[in-house]
Amino acid sequence: MILAAAFCTGRKHDFQLFQESGIKLPPHVVLLADAGYQGVAKIHPNSQTSFKKTKLHPLDKEQKTSNRALSRKRIVIEHIFRKLKVFRILSERYRNRKKRFGLRFSLIAAVYNMELKIACG
Repeated sequence: MILAAAFCTGRKHDFQLFQESGIKLPPHVVLLADAGYQGVAKIHPNSQTSFKKTKLHPLDKEQKTSNRALSRKRIVIEHIFRKLKVFRILSERYRNRKKRFGLRFSLIAAVYNMELKIACG
């Protein structure tokens, strides 16, 4: 299910927007995040992010296996992003009234959620 929580004008990293929104997820919810959300475990302990390699610290086999398992779970999320970008509100510059962006995105999310509900039975 898609839940639109926070929006901002201009460019801002997703994790920074998440921090500023003050959203508190229930402890039982598992947060699957990409590498850009390093440090989210301090905010939400039940979260999973991929390991990052550096020149001095390459990933070991266990970390690579963990990253691959997380990617297999996250691919579903990435496919949802692709379906939302079909509506162009996320993939192109928004040229309408900024006040209505949240409303329009919420409507798109509702349409997709109804599609999920129908597909799942």
